[in-house]
Parts: sequence; structure tokens; C-alpha cells
Amino acid sequence: MGGGRNKVFTLSEVSQHNNAKDCWLVIHGKVYNVTKFLEDHPGGDEVLLSSTGKDATNDFEDIGHSTSAVAMMDEYYVGDIDSSTIPSKVKYTPPKQPHYNQDKTPEFVIRLLQFLVPLFILGLAVGIRFYTKST
Repeated sequence: MGGGRNKVFTLSEVSQHNNAKDCWLVIHGKVYNVTKFLEDHPGGDEVLLSSTGKDATNDFEDIGHSTSAVAMMDEYYVGDIDSSTIPSKVKYTPPKQPHYNQDKTPEFVIRLLQFLVPLFILGLAVGIRFYTKST
């Protein structure tokens, strides 16, 4: 199924191997057929299946695999990936938003009045009570 050691695959070719009966991964520019390893993978087969169809290098590195796990990869190697078929990562830039000054909005004035008016009424009631009781 895998071909020779120097076989070069495109990402679309590798992406077709994306299920539990035929699972290939791209890690560090190399293609691995991990179908036989799915049941033995300590993290479960879902982890490997979710990494199909893309460059799984970051997923692999984020876990921090042991040296024995890295050495084990050689037995699943089927070829290399054509790096020109892997989409380049696009840096996320958030959309520009107009500067928002919440102190200048009518909503801020309304909220301020919602706080101050009851406070004023409470103060007025306490003042009236104080002056009417003393006389």
C-alpha cells in the first residue's frame, strides 16, 4: 500500500486515507500509515483520526512523545510529502474596529443616571425623615 521509501505524496492523496481502516498522517514532512497502530495508540484512535488531512506535526509535537515513540515511527513510514501541496499557515489578524469610548455614549449617561437618581431619592428621603422627626 505504501510504495517505496522515496515515494512522494501530495496532501490530497494522503487526505484520502482518513478513516479507521486506512489512516495516514503527515509529520515532519514524512507520510506514515498508522492504520495498524490505531488500536495501540495510548491516546486512542480518535486523536490520530482527527489529525488526518493536514500537517500533523504541531499536533505531534504538542503532546511531547518519548524517544521510543519517535523511533517506532520508522516502521509506519510510507514516503514523503510534497511540501508545496501543504497550505501555508495564515497569521490571524483581527478585524479593525473603531475606537470605542464608553464614557461618551448615551448608554453610559443612562447607566449613570440609573445609579444616581435612586441614590438621590434615598438621600432625600433620609433628609426629610431626619428633619421631620426632630421637629
